[in-house]
Amino acid sequence: MTTEQIAPDRVVATDAAVQLLTKLSELHGGLMIHQSGGCCDGSAPMCYPVGEYRVGQRDVLVGEIELPEPIPAVRVWINGDQFELWKHTQLILDVVKGRGAGFSLEAPEGVRFLSRARAFTEEENQLLAASPPLTGATAGP
Repeated sequence: MTTEQIAPDRVVATDAAVQLLTKLSELHGGLMIHQSGGCCDGSAPMCYPVGEYRVGQRDVLVGEIELPEPIPAVRVWINGDQFELWKHTQLILDVVKGRGAGFSLEAPEGVRFLSRARAFTEEENQLLAASPPLTGATAGP
């Protein structure tokens, strides 16, 4: 008897993040997140309405965060170069009090999204390597 192992999710969200994404989705419609790679907003997860941020061909679809039905899942993206540096870690989307990035949808709520990370085990990395993520060029709408 063999049990097929399933690769872990590359991104997960805390209950607080799911609650905030649900609220923002109810206000703004479908959402997406792009894990910023620095510059003005540091390495912050940025939340946008779907279609407000243009995903590049080399951006990597890290995963989706499921929200309560009938709200659509939130796709989480990261720049391809940054993904290469972070691919051995699971992103954990969380929420903390404080002012975040001015362009991210949660800014007026008095909280900000925050990425935490957990290093994958060697076994998890092997499972993930067997199923590479989609990119902006291959993911579709």
